[in-house]
Amino acid sequence: MKRSLIALGLMTVSALALAGCTDSAALPSSAPSEEGEGMEMRSVRVAALPIAETGALWAAIDEGIFEEYGLDVEVVPAQGGAQAIPALLSGDIDFAIGQPFGPIRADLQDLGVVIFSNYASSLADGTDVNSVVALGDSGIAGPADLAGKRVAVNSLGAAGDLTIRKAVDDAGGDSSTVEFVEVGFPDAQAQLESGNIDAAWVPDPFRGLIVGGGGVEVVAPYQATIPGLTVLTNFTTQALMDSDPELVADYAAAMSDALEFAAQNEDLVRAAIAANLEIPEEAAAAIVLPDFTADLGSAGIEELAALAVEYEYIDAEPDFSRLVQQQ
Repeated sequence: MKRSLIALGLMTVSALALAGCTDSAALPSSAPSEEGEGMEMRSVRVAALPIAETGALWAAIDEGIFEEYGLDVEVVPAQGGAQAIPALLSGDIDFAIGQPFGPIRADLQDLGVVIFSNYASSLADGTDVNSVVALGDSGIAGPADLAGKRVAVNSLGAAGDLTIRKAVDDAGGDSSTVEFVEVGFPDAQAQLESGNIDAAWVPDPFRGLIVGGGGVEVVAPYQATIPGLTVLTNFTTQALMDSDPELVADYAAAMSDALEFAAQNEDLVRAAIAANLEIPEEAAAAIVLPDFTADLGSAGIEELAALAVEYEYIDAEPDFSRLVQQQ
């Protein structure tokens, strides 16, 4: 029964990642009118991953927070922050929620991508929001055991594999022998069970499904390398910030309210996760939620960039004065 429930959860989430699911709703601006009354609604398209952290966005939409700011939000499923950047640059979407690594690389190419607020940060201690997992009979118990193994991440050359490499080396393993494979989070368990990969880096609910089915947690790489590192950030283009500063300001203000709301209403976030990812409420109740915050002050982006230079993921650090512009 447990295996069939797990399989159903993964199938439905996979469908969400591939289908063009959208969510609409509404809430505040610097001075929002009551229930958005008398305001002209503006449509915005936001790319976000179909993972538990997006529960904050879904819950805020349901609550009407964006509508109060005159914003009608359509959520466009994405696999990672880097994958959303071409859509941003082409104008297919207005904003994206993703890892900061895509924007870091975009800045180095002078593409005009700006991180304007944090969204969620990992936890500095305790059980973190993502980890590397393996099947119970894999023989993989700690980060050093990942040497020579095939490890899945949702986006190659980003914070996931970078922090895993650091954790492997710090544990005495040789991270240069790890083979990283790009696998979408919803597909990780199937790839593990088929033997195509040996371990996978996943957030909840996928971690919970795998561990609950007999798997093991190997390492929480963010916590092991840069405790409290941002999991997801909000970003857009400098072009949109210049051409429509009011839209960006209103969206940033609405997002700040949304994240504050999420931090104070975890039950509603979990309900939104269960509804949008189509998983049982008891599974959503067991999910480890991140620190929902718009504050970029302790997001660890500069530390991440420095680590990327050390591991030769990038040749130089980005221009943080243009890349990071807190709104």
